[in-house]
Amino acid sequence: MPNNRQQSSVESTAATLTPLRGGRGVLLLAAVSGPDLAANGYSEEEYLATGTATSFRAAGPLTAEGRFDLELSGETAEFATRVVVRRPIDPDAFNGTLVVEWLNVSSGRDAAPDYTYLARELIRSGYAWAGVSAQWAGVEGGNPTIAVPNSADRALTGLAGIDPKRYGDLHHPGDAFCYDIFGQVAHGLETSPALAGLTVVRKLAVGESQAAIALSMYYNGIQPLSNTFDGFLIHSRGGAVAPLGTAGTGIALRAALREGTPTRLRDDVAVPAIVVQTETDLFGHLAYYPARQEDSDYFRLWEIAGAAHADKFQIGPFESILECPLPVNRGQQSFVVRAALRALDRWASDGQRPPSAPRMQVVAGETEFALDDNGNVVGGVRTPAVDAPTTILSGAPAPGASPICALFGTTTPLPEARLRALYASAAAYLARYRAAVDAAIAAGFVLADDRAELLAEAQPDLVSW
Repeated sequence: MPNNRQQSSVESTAATLTPLRGGRGVLLLAAVSGPDLAANGYSEEEYLATGTATSFRAAGPLTAEGRFDLELSGETAEFATRVVVRRPIDPDAFNGTLVVEWLNVSSGRDAAPDYTYLARELIRSGYAWAGVSAQWAGVEGGNPTIAVPNSADRALTGLAGIDPKRYGDLHHPGDAFCYDIFGQVAHGLETSPALAGLTVVRKLAVGESQAAIALSMYYNGIQPLSNTFDGFLIHSRGGAVAPLGTAGTGIALRAALREGTPTRLRDDVAVPAIVVQTETDLFGHLAYYPARQEDSDYFRLWEIAGAAHADKFQIGPFESILECPLPVNRGQQSFVVRAALRALDRWASDGQRPPSAPRMQVVAGETEFALDDNGNVVGGVRTPAVDAPTTILSGAPAPGASPICALFGTTTPLPEARLRALYASAAAYLARYRAAVDAAIAAGFVLADDRAELLAEAQPDLVSW
């Protein structure tokens, strides 16, 4: 389809990118490394991104409908941040789409959770990916932005403090400027050495958790002014959008979620957005449920049954370090997030709208989910793990869970008596599981490319009688 981005009312400024070298190499928090980049024809490089950013202010009330107006504040500040770029080496392997991830600083340090979920799809489909240190905490350290306290809730060291040889020139002027920094880096990437030889046709903004909350503000307030992105994948946002921030410090996200107004994405921006939510995100301190909205011409909401804000796929072999009272969620949200990216890319490129998903069912009082006879949530995007269950998959915290464990949900085995009632044999289980895989693919919430990987997650050994 034609480019649906609206005419910008703010001149697009591009950050200047120069290679970062030396020190200890790229520093980006991840428990799972993902596919081998070199073996798949990809390179990884890191760049210093510099420029002068501006902050924004409200030109009227920030309404719950998201239809609010921002304007340039006139306050500017120089910045020097970093961006990590993973791209196809061969230009012919590039699909034309640059995925720009707002790096997550919920722990006080930069992480790329959506890269972890999306890496297989990014590489096999030929995307370029860039992770941007948009927020103050990732660069400067400190704990105002920490949404998940560590055991001591202590101030953390920023990139320059961790590796001054590599990052000593970085400087962030505070989260009043984070939105413009993110947009400027996205613009700068298109013509920078980072993407030399690649022609960028589309730019998609992605972000999970704290980054999703920031992107919700970006979509409502900055995108109509800057005209930067062609689509948004907003993953596990809270009900409130991030505030506009303050110079010289970071956004206090816990306070923003607690005190902020539940806010929908505005419905008058002709740029597609897919919001992907888990069970954890609707209630509790994230409290997305009051901001839940209907699908529209440029909006889709996919709520994944049996999924948690973070899960075993994200934490990988380091689950034991969390010391959670129950095993963390082992749901299959990674497959749904991959499908969401491809659907968004197709929507932005040719106007093919993604399927609408049923909402997860909520019981009277609207504070908890309706559960099926197995203990799994009713409704939502269905995966084989909930439609051919061997466990109860929940996004709710276990009793006594720490703040970090509360985000990882739980996995509880179904009693043997229930499994015997569901499945006469391992063959019967596998037949139901395969049917659930094919149903998810046919519905458009799982990719056919992932069928073999999803089939490999079946657990016939649990029903071998």
